Amino acid sequence: MIEASKSKWFDFGFSQYTKRLFKHHFKGIYIHTEENLPVNALWCANHSTWWDGLVLHYINWTVLRQDFNIMMHEKGLRDFPYFRRLGAFSVNRENPRDIIQSVKYGGSLLKEGKSVAIFPQGDERHLEQRPLEFLSGIIAMAEISPETPILPIALYYSFGSEKKQELYIAIGEPIAYLDLGGSRKEKTRILEDLFTAGLDELKRKVISRDTNDFLNIL
Repeated sequence: MIEASKSKWFDFGFSQYTKRLFKHHFKGIYIHTEENLPVNALWCANHSTWWDGLVLHYINWTVLRQDFNIMMHEKGLRDFPYFRRLGAFSVNRENPRDIIQSVKYGGSLLKEGKSVAIFPQGDERHLEQRPLEFLSGIIAMAEISPETPILPIALYYSFGSEKKQELYIAIGEPIAYLDLGGSRKEKTRILEDLFTAGLDELKRKVISRDTNDFLNIL
């Protein structure tokens, strides 16, 4: 696997680039967060577009301000190695040994008090696909650092009456790993069900325009 190699200066410069990029393509990025969020967490987000990894980086830079890392497909990281400097590390899902190594590496980052973002669906899936079909890697990583909360981050992209799209983000209440009962498979299902409920509620708010409590961070 390929480990992260973070650079604060590169992180700052990239954040300025992504802000200009988002302003060019988005009307707004609107976020709602729960209060008293943890200082570090295992981030759990749905994955439906090319933008998602950049969005999580931008959320961290503008709102959460955590020591952030993200799991990324090995091919993508080899094609774009500069993402290592933003905290990306690789996983090769075609190699079971590599998966174990990547999960252990992510778990070690959590134990050091850092945050790790995972897309539990593994690959990009259509935003409206149900079930979300979470893989168990996120629970395997949580097992290594069970005291670290899981932070659900729902992303919902929407086009309205204007040319540019909008993005709505709901950061939910942290989920305690120890509250997810049963086997690893059962824990994964419970987490998927909790996350799906939050994502569907975000969808309802966007469609009904019940978004007055969302803050535009763009």
